[in-house]
Amino acid sequence: MSFQDDAAKVPGSAAGPEPGTSPQQSVIPPEPGRHRPTRTAALWVAVAVGLVVLVVLIAFFVQNQDMITVRFFGLEGTLALGTTLFIAAVGGGVLVALAGGARILQLRLSDHRRKKAVGGPGGGY
Repeated sequence: MSFQDDAAKVPGSAAGPEPGTSPQQSVIPPEPGRHRPTRTAALWVAVAVGLVVLVVLIAFFVQNQDMITVRFFGLEGTLALGTTLFIAAVGGGVLVALAGGARILQLRLSDHRRKKAVGGPGGGY
């Protein structure tokens, strides 16, 4: 096979297809069985994973219904153990999200200041 033969198979090449062949014949088809995932497929997988997580949470709540007394800064109340642990986990997640958001904001401001000092894109309108 020559360079011209290889170049004829590449879309947009200067050599172009050989005379007597159509452009569709020179394009190499994708491998069979190899499909690129779509956004709809990703959404479907995310929904399925979310449903599994919800089922696990329901099992957690059902198995941890013992009532406990919770004290926090002078406040006192009675809640189910599963609910109490879930509230604590969500509270921890909120703290992590706040810390991550603050760090992202800090990095964006730093990048904006650097671009403004250098005179790159985004350095004023």
